[in-house]
Amino acid sequence: MSDYTISQIYPSDHRSLAQIDNLLGQEGIRRDANLDYVCAMYDENNQIIATGSCFGNTLRCFAVSHTHQGEGLLNEIVTHLTEVQFQRGNVHLFVYTKINASKFFGDLGFYEIARIENRLVFMENRCQGFHKYLASLSKTKTAGKSAALVMNANPFTLGHQYLVEKAASECDTLHLFIVSEDASLIPFSVRKKLVLDGVSHIPNIICHDSGPYIISNATFPSYFLKDEADVIESHAKLDLSIFTKIAAVLSVTRRYVGEEPTSQVTGIYNHIMSSELSLAGIECVIVPRKQIAEQPISASVVRQYIKDGRLEELSSLVPAATLSYFKSPEALPVIERIRSAGNVAHY
Repeated sequence: MSDYTISQIYPSDHRSLAQIDNLLGQEGIRRDANLDYVCAMYDENNQIIATGSCFGNTLRCFAVSHTHQGEGLLNEIVTHLTEVQFQRGNVHLFVYTKINASKFFGDLGFYEIARIENRLVFMENRCQGFHKYLASLSKTKTAGKSAALVMNANPFTLGHQYLVEKAASECDTLHLFIVSEDASLIPFSVRKKLVLDGVSHIPNIICHDSGPYIISNATFPSYFLKDEADVIESHAKLDLSIFTKIAAVLSVTRRYVGEEPTSQVTGIYNHIMSSELSLAGIECVIVPRKQIAEQPISASVVRQYIKDGRLEELSSLVPAATLSYFKSPEALPVIERIRSAGNVAHY
């Protein structure tokens, strides 16, 4: 253990953040856009010599000054961040790291979930975490033709409902994964309730919480990837690496996705998914969006209507259960959150 001090760095501390950015830059990485805790280690001259950060239950953005490498400082940073996470109640932790750093995190008790060759490794601090998740899913395996659909549903719209109905009509069992990360304007508990209400009339659906293994755009790291295209491609390939393992235990041979005419990011993601899934023997079906008045139904439009106070106009865009929720007193905190957001559309 060194004699150096580790302190939290706040967003208002521009001097320290500039030092951190410089330190990260020396490692060829940049400060991630999604961070909720940043720490730094200072030497006797009050210069930052090591740094690390958190977002949700992930650890990210590590760097150590070249003049202090080999002193075990990164180990101390990881230990500090782990203690911070435990104090928050986060005991199941994840890290995204470059390939050449995966052994270091392995020595600290992290275990590989999936990797993208020459880019990154996704790891967790539970030896059997992902395996237990797969084992729990295997209990829901059914005979016949099985398909899968991953849905954020922020919120659940008639477009989502149409997609689920179509997918369910073309297979014996549809495994519907609801993204459970709370990185959306509408909390997971609400999104899940609206999805379950909206698909309750479809008999051959099995709903699953995605858990921490199906990763949203909001939490996928970008700090050591060179540009936006690289981020999208890496996210898609990591998702597919994990999904193919999920599909194997459920005997899923087809994955449905909704076409995204208003989302450039998701459109690129779907294109990559379509080509990559076929290599794993899984058919990717991209379903055109359901339209109203020649316009595709979009959750972004629904959120914009909510932001603008146009609740009465939602009846043509969302199922009755979704409309009923947003007209109820229970929805007021969520509506206020949407109205306070600067931009409710996702591109």
